[in-house]
Amino acid sequence: MRLILLGPPGAGKGTQAAQLVERYGIPQISTGDMLRAAVRAQTPMGLEAKACMDAGALVTDAVVVGIVRERLQQQDCAQGFILDGFPRTIPQAEALKGTLTALEMPLDAVVSLQVETNALVERLTGRRTCRNCGRGYHIRFDAPAKEGVCDACAGDLFQRDDDQAETIRHRLEVYHQQTAPLEDFYQAESLLKKVDGMAPIAVVQQQITALLQVI
Repeated sequence: MRLILLGPPGAGKGTQAAQLVERYGIPQISTGDMLRAAVRAQTPMGLEAKACMDAGALVTDAVVVGIVRERLQQQDCAQGFILDGFPRTIPQAEALKGTLTALEMPLDAVVSLQVETNALVERLTGRRTCRNCGRGYHIRFDAPAKEGVCDACAGDLFQRDDDQAETIRHRLEVYHQQTAPLEDFYQAESLLKKVDGMAPIAVVQQQITALLQVI
């Protein structure tokens, strides 16, 4: 099973990907993880990425796509993969299509989690993190026993800067400008599967697996 998970920040892609990994026995691949691994391994693309980062520049699409290609050729991707966080733009999607065609690894589906903006803001602004052990909470959906105090280590809980409402709305605006058009791209490829991301986690997973069973 070869999949792409699409959805804005807070849509639950990571949660759903983890369950799909367990169900299908395929790796979840994120660009951040790939970049770090390629840099550590000093692959040709990793060295190019490091040069970009050392210069304070954004890693180019060509380098990112090259790193994706290197990753997809590893043995654990032979039976499939879940791409999370890539592609982010139409040029990246076009480059990925060329790469997958060359590798003879066509996509089976692109699953897009549909979540309303206000719900995303609520999900993300409610997140809290322990300063001591790093455990995550949510003030509504997964609250600690004592407000502001970690259940595990009694450390202080704080709200990350990127979980502030103003920052979140900006992130969502960027997503809708750059990444949301991917839905049209993959709809034209007859790959897009939309899922109601507002539903409970287990129901979202049921929707996804039901869609994948008929592929």
